[in-house]
Amino acid sequence: MDDSSLKTGWLERVSTMLLREPEDRKQLITLLHSAFERNLLDSDALSMIEGVMQVSEMQARDIMVPRSQMDVIDISETPDKFIPFVIETAHSRFPVTEGYEDNIIGIMLAKDLLRYYAGEEEFNIRDMLRPAVFIPESKQLNVLLKDFRKNRNHIAIVVNEYGGVAGLITIEDVLEQIVGEIEDEYDFDEDEDNIVLEKEGSYRIKAITEIDNFNETVGANFSDDDYDTIGGLVLNKFGRLPSRDESVVIDNLKFTVLRADSRRLYILKAERIEPESGRV
Repeated sequence: MDDSSLKTGWLERVSTMLLREPEDRKQLITLLHSAFERNLLDSDALSMIEGVMQVSEMQARDIMVPRSQMDVIDISETPDKFIPFVIETAHSRFPVTEGYEDNIIGIMLAKDLLRYYAGEEEFNIRDMLRPAVFIPESKQLNVLLKDFRKNRNHIAIVVNEYGGVAGLITIEDVLEQIVGEIEDEYDFDEDEDNIVLEKEGSYRIKAITEIDNFNETVGANFSDDDYDTIGGLVLNKFGRLPSRDESVVIDNLKFTVLRADSRRLYILKAERIEPESGRV
């Protein structure tokens, strides 16, 4: 059978399926994979189509940067104090707080700080703040993406049912769900596996793993009074956002950063150590 016959046969099956309409998501995905196997879709196109389908089923809470990992600026600080922080974190936008962490009064664009370096006498960071957009944790990502595009906004503050700040989300975070992120040797095979036992006493952990879940699986006894996730606990111990391969010891566990970027932690390794091993 030649290639034209194969393609004709596949097109006939597709036509039949479309005429009776795909009955569910699984059937549609099967159709897409069949197209890929016959070189009618390349791997990038298939991945992006699946990403679009996934985004339609996800909510802001699923991909937001948790509050414990947010980089914010206090309006009471002078530019000479917070500009080094802006340079170190390398974000383009920063939530600005006043008085307490949940009181976000606006968004500062890093590029506006050029006016400070230009020596403006009337430089006032409060006057340059852009309005902050607040969304619920349950906001669907496909709807949020439309809002971002329509309003030309790039960042939103996610709030919980009580009105407290739960995290933040950017248009880049949403688009990454469609185009994908660069995989490395530390990626998990299954999305639902937050903790993977590599060998006795050594675990590979997603930073978003809740402390209760970590304690139960690993046999630790960390408090979740101040932080909800193991990533938040580790960040607090470092006192800054660490880089890949940096380590810190908390109680009898050594945490090593396996994957991180300029905004958040992704993957950690936790290893049990003996008391005499010392601190790292």
